[in-house]
Amino acid sequence: MSVNTSTLEAKPREGSGKGVARRLRAQGLIPAVVYGKHLEKPVHISVNPKAVRQAINTPHKFNTLIQIKVEGGDRQVLLKDYQMDPVTRAILHADFLDVRPTDKVKVNVPLVLSGRAQGVADGGLLTQARREIEVWSLPGAIPEKIEVDVTPMKIAEVLHINDLKLPEGVSVKTNVNYTLAVISAPEAVEAGPGAAAAAAAPAKDAKAAPAKDAKAPAKK
Repeated sequence: MSVNTSTLEAKPREGSGKGVARRLRAQGLIPAVVYGKHLEKPVHISVNPKAVRQAINTPHKFNTLIQIKVEGGDRQVLLKDYQMDPVTRAILHADFLDVRPTDKVKVNVPLVLSGRAQGVADGGLLTQARREIEVWSLPGAIPEKIEVDVTPMKIAEVLHINDLKLPEGVSVKTNVNYTLAVISAPEAVEAGPGAAAAAAAPAKDAKAAPAKDAKAPAKK
């Protein structure tokens, strides 16, 4: 399944700072920046904050591929971050990552467990250690979710990151075969949630080593 795509109208922006941002917001716009390794320097634009929300209102959410239409050339981007007013919840500033069809990008994708595990039917407890996983994917191949059928899992069985069968064009970069889910034995379940949690997180199960992903600082 390919990633959802949206379009977003934008205008070139000159200048930065609170004064510029205030004038843009008076026009119903917000300052934004597009950055990426293929760009000589960040591209400063202004966009409608409501249109930004609408652009990512797809099943892929932040992983929606957005076509920014702006004077000087359209760009394909992903929304990487935004600043929000803590009171009104209005978007104040947006950061977009410039992407190219043949270059993989790092994104977080929801992990969904489906089916009823055999171990659960036998009295065990299924604990999901991670709700999202960090993957590298071609922009046009970012999956909406990674779904795993846990039906065959038995008591004391553990699902690790290296057990996943990822879609074509999607990969994981980590030196740690970390736990995604585990089925605790009935004794651990009866002992209470603390014991079940301990069984779900072996002592040597560290977090995945984060991949380096240089990011230009957002400019207002």
